Amino acid sequence: MRPFNLEKIKTVAEISGVKSANRQLIAGGTNLVDLMKKNVAQPETLIDVTSALSNNVTFQKEHLTIGAMATNTRVATDKDVIEKFPLISKAILAGASPQIRNMASSAGNLLQRTRCPYFYDITTPCNKRKPNSGCSAIEGNNRMSAVAGYNDQCVAVHPSDFCVALAALDANVKAVTADQKEIVISFKDFHKLPENTPWLDNNLPSGAVITDINIPSNKFDKHTSYVKLRDRTSYAFALVSVAAALDMSGKIISEARLASGGVAHKPWRWYDAEKFLKGKRATEDVFVEAVKLATKDLKPLSENGYKIPMLQGALVTALKNCVNQ
Repeated sequence: MRPFNLEKIKTVAEISGVKSANRQLIAGGTNLVDLMKKNVAQPETLIDVTSALSNNVTFQKEHLTIGAMATNTRVATDKDVIEKFPLISKAILAGASPQIRNMASSAGNLLQRTRCPYFYDITTPCNKRKPNSGCSAIEGNNRMSAVAGYNDQCVAVHPSDFCVALAALDANVKAVTADQKEIVISFKDFHKLPENTPWLDNNLPSGAVITDINIPSNKFDKHTSYVKLRDRTSYAFALVSVAAALDMSGKIISEARLASGGVAHKPWRWYDAEKFLKGKRATEDVFVEAVKLATKDLKPLSENGYKIPMLQGALVTALKNCVNQ
């Protein structure tokens, strides 16, 4: 790790506009420090924002507000989150380890980089690390890579569990731009697919800083499930994960939400399956049909074909878990 300077600031106004290759923000540091150790990130100055952003988790009638500096643990153990937004708590507790959750900030979770092995190996081509250098994973070790939404520019997947639940629940991201304007980005539009700029993970404007995450009130407080399949049970990223939530009237599904991690460059919503499930009776046969619809166009790479049946099983299991609560 190269030497760096550390600055501590106290207001959002001081934060805005400071991000660049040589000056980067740091909160919990659970991702950035790893990148610095591997020389993937080499900032000359770190800007400590821990005193400048809110760590509150508050619930009002219309929405839940999560401050940018609220740790993953604080969010997962909040009474209102557990009672009214249990999918969020379940997803966070499936991620990383207690030590990481105690340090990781909520905003930082949204901004974490991929765990593709080629991104971390500075001796290999990687479009995400070095634009227009190529994607080594396409013909290389792509066991953990994408099966949806990828192209020849990048096959990496987004690593977050928290973000999968936020995608399922139609969250919004509040931020302040470099010129001090408040903006709101729908979570479905926050992260991006590779397109022609795979080195850009999200649509947050340059110099902007996340201040809050908002989740609108919903009826998904009783029938939720988070299923995560991974190589080991602690401190491992998802091979595939599923966030499922059902609003039910008796045995009939009034509304469904399904999202996955480990399958694409961003948290992936299964919109066709959600539409299919609406108004249907909550049975295993119906779930299987919905999952077939959701996964019919997926195209695995050379080493990750196992993800398709694994994902199908995880989707059905998550939906069954929702009903059996």
